[in-house]
Amino acid sequence: MSNSAGFMGSIAFVGAGNMAEAIARGMLSASLVPAERITAADPMNARRVYFREQLGTMTEASAGAAVRGADVVFLAVKPQHMAQALADIAPHLQDDVLLISIAAGVSIATIEAGLVFDHRTNPVRVVRTMPNTPMLVGCGAVAIAPGTHATPADLARTRLIFETAAVVVDVREDQLDAVTAVSGSGPAYIFWLVEQMTAAGVALGLPERTATLLARRTASGAGVMLQQSTDSAQELRVKVTSPGGTTQAAIEHLQSHGADSIVRSAIAAADARGKELARAS
Repeated sequence: MSNSAGFMGSIAFVGAGNMAEAIARGMLSASLVPAERITAADPMNARRVYFREQLGTMTEASAGAAVRGADVVFLAVKPQHMAQALADIAPHLQDDVLLISIAAGVSIATIEAGLVFDHRTNPVRVVRTMPNTPMLVGCGAVAIAPGTHATPADLARTRLIFETAAVVVDVREDQLDAVTAVSGSGPAYIFWLVEQMTAAGVALGLPERTATLLARRTASGAGVMLQQSTDSAQELRVKVTSPGGTTQAAIEHLQSHGADSIVRSAIAAADARGKELARAS
């Protein structure tokens, strides 16, 4: 993997939360970059200790110190902290650095504007992305969109990093709010459904441990079927739904109570919130 490692260069994470961890783990497991060429910055000492002890990376309390000399910088802070993070790192970035943002609702234009500094001779290159938390278990989904000055090589590098733990799709930036609503927030919808399935099982007389096991296994098994089958989700559902049976009773109850429109409007609400965050950034 030496060619890939050279292609990656040195990596810095501004923010060392769960998504940063997932990305770092993916790169390390694929041997894209040795641990000593990854530096993570985070104000929380516990996260710095975790990265050092569990992943073997370098760490810094200061974002500016972490990004010095880095070839690729991940912007992995919460959207409300992005402006300060950009101000902290802007004076320390080398000219040919690639910035990869995973922050929801923070536009490429905002990032590019926040990194304009007198010492720069090259325009900043940004790729904005939206990953999701199943990257932590190597089953993520990530959408990527190029910034004004990002090159095909930048997109290839970004794709190579994320493909270590996710499927990667290319989108326009104006589609990223929809991506956030569907897949970025999507795992929470599945977890919520499993919560409700578990609670229903308990209400029907199952022990909580049994209901929990059945609901979790059902969700994870259905996910594997979706991944491995060439059938659509609708076709898989129909195969499970025997006419006049128990599954049909449940599906018809959901549909008669507007579950279809509730799910769609909930995802639309997430999309709208993403656009609000973008306007506020």
